[in-house]
Amino acid sequence: MPTYVAFLRAINLGPSRKFPKEAIKASAESAGFSDVETYINTGNVRLSTSMRSRARIESALEDAFLADRAFAVPTMVYTTDELCSIADDVEELYDDALERHYVLLLKSEPSADVVKAVHALDSGPNRTVVRNRAAHLLLGAGYDAGTTDPLKVEKLLGVTTNRNHKVIRAIRERWC
Repeated sequence: MPTYVAFLRAINLGPSRKFPKEAIKASAESAGFSDVETYINTGNVRLSTSMRSRARIESALEDAFLADRAFAVPTMVYTTDELCSIADDVEELYDDALERHYVLLLKSEPSADVVKAVHALDSGPNRTVVRNRAAHLLLGAGYDAGTTDPLKVEKLLGVTTNRNHKVIRAIRERWC
């Protein structure tokens, strides 16, 4: 049975969006997913399913999470091969001189026009590298929100969630 990795957006933020790892696992299992495992409390879930459509998997998970929590939980699903590729990109793009390296995990692949608009926000050492359904936000030393603005980048890319390079590396070690 194929294995996928799901990344949940905007959970465990403040008092009203709590979704503990154990509840995520139980909710996914109740929706018919198997071999469910979570990693840290930011919404990283590995699971198996006979479903082949990413959109169907995302929809099934989002429906289960909404029923369980009574709030929407946008969910981005990747095959393990896609996750490994994103982790490979982290290794390729990482630079010790970076102050921050975030990976934005995207609901859908952006159009060429959106990618062009994202790159228009690049400034000095601060830039975004978009590859398929992932965008690497690379912020240099002395990063200033007035340059490459992560919120503007994220807004242009649509529905996303982000993880730092350390989390992507740790997930790769666990699930690739």
